[in-house]
Amino acid sequence: MTEPRQPQNPVHELVGLLDLEQIDLNVFRGFSPKDRSGRVFGGQVLAQALVAASRTVKDRICHSLHAYFLLPGDPKIPILYEVDRSRDGHSFTSRRVVAIQHGRPIFHMSASFQVEETGLDHQIAAPEVPRPEELPPEEEMRQKMVSRIPSEFREHFLRQRPIEIRPVDPKDLLEPKKRPPHQAVWVRAIGTLPDDLSLHQCVLAYASDMTLLDTGLMPHGISWLSGRLQIASLDHAMWFHRRFRADEWLLYVQDSPSASGARGFNRGLIYTREGMLVASVAQEGLIRLRAT
Repeated sequence: MTEPRQPQNPVHELVGLLDLEQIDLNVFRGFSPKDRSGRVFGGQVLAQALVAASRTVKDRICHSLHAYFLLPGDPKIPILYEVDRSRDGHSFTSRRVVAIQHGRPIFHMSASFQVEETGLDHQIAAPEVPRPEELPPEEEMRQKMVSRIPSEFREHFLRQRPIEIRPVDPKDLLEPKKRPPHQAVWVRAIGTLPDDLSLHQCVLAYASDMTLLDTGLMPHGISWLSGRLQIASLDHAMWFHRRFRADEWLLYVQDSPSASGARGFNRGLIYTREGMLVASVAQEGLIRLRAT
């Protein structure tokens, strides 16, 4: 298998990124988008690692993952994912994945898979918010702001993305006002995905890293576009509760209970548009102020 060709749309690109090359029994290779510079998006590494783990499991569904980002990923070279088949039990299967570049681990993740079972069932109700159809499309909002975006960020700001995000209460990215550390956004893949639950889980893992860390910036009235921040995901945990489709609208409700010590802690609940809770997320990220 060779490095994937540039696809025709962002969703094809994302599916291609998640179609890892198997180079040994427990070793897989992934690539980054050709136009990516700087460092690899953390959600990409998270999603590819979950793909690698899922490729070694049969007839079981991932119910949780816990990951640490160790070093920035280099988008110019492939990432190797080594899977340790930690345990295959009667009901649960455990896997550990290490992502390697330049001979060093840049990321590691533990994931657990379970045979589908029935049991007690409850959830916290979804909040009442406007439906995604009542909110302006992301592209429309970006076009309104593009003239104010610094030139060095403009291409990144306008690029097509595989995930559409519609904030329930949009904030000004350039001059954000201080506000409570809560936000809700609707998210979905912008095209139809194959009928494979594990792929939908990987796409949702990818999307879950796109807005979560921003929640910790809200009480401070500062944006990543200010040039005053060094921000990066440090860890990421995710629990999958129920089946869902990542190409249908999902409500991502986020909050940030604490920021201290140059770190921000953030949480998220993900619901279907019918109000069914399908996943929970927790993350701590680096939020370091640079000298002005």
